[in-house]
Amino acid sequence: MNPEQQERTMDQSVSNSEPRSTRRPGLPSESVTRSFQNYFEIIQSNAHLIARSKGWWDEGRELGTVIALMHSELSEALEYGRKGDGRSDHIPDYSGIEEELADVIIRIMDFAEKNDLRIAEAIIAKMAFNANREHKHGGKKF
Repeated sequence: MNPEQQERTMDQSVSNSEPRSTRRPGLPSESVTRSFQNYFEIIQSNAHLIARSKGWWDEGRELGTVIALMHSELSEALEYGRKGDGRSDHIPDYSGIEEELADVIIRIMDFAEKNDLRIAEAIIAKMAFNANREHKHGGKKF
């Protein structure tokens, strides 16, 4: 079952015939957000275990370096986009943008696990906050 099917199964407030693009802004049910948090934290822990096993935490890493590495993955996604977003060199079933955005999330998860950050909970809280913001957050141009 894909994530969209799981969400629809767990959240009875979303009609099976309602396309994703027409859903009202907000959060899914509490059970869906709880499942998201649980699965995210499991994957976050695994991302950190893999990074540790590959030696990325053998020595201390400063915040600026880790953030710069996250940003470098975004820059790599931008480059794929500038070149027409071809297939990934490492995971050919996915586009280069998908691969690089996945790398951003993996790096965030790794850092979050190392530093006991509650990223899954923060995502849910920030989405709830954003759902209640003004259009374009009060007139921002971009």
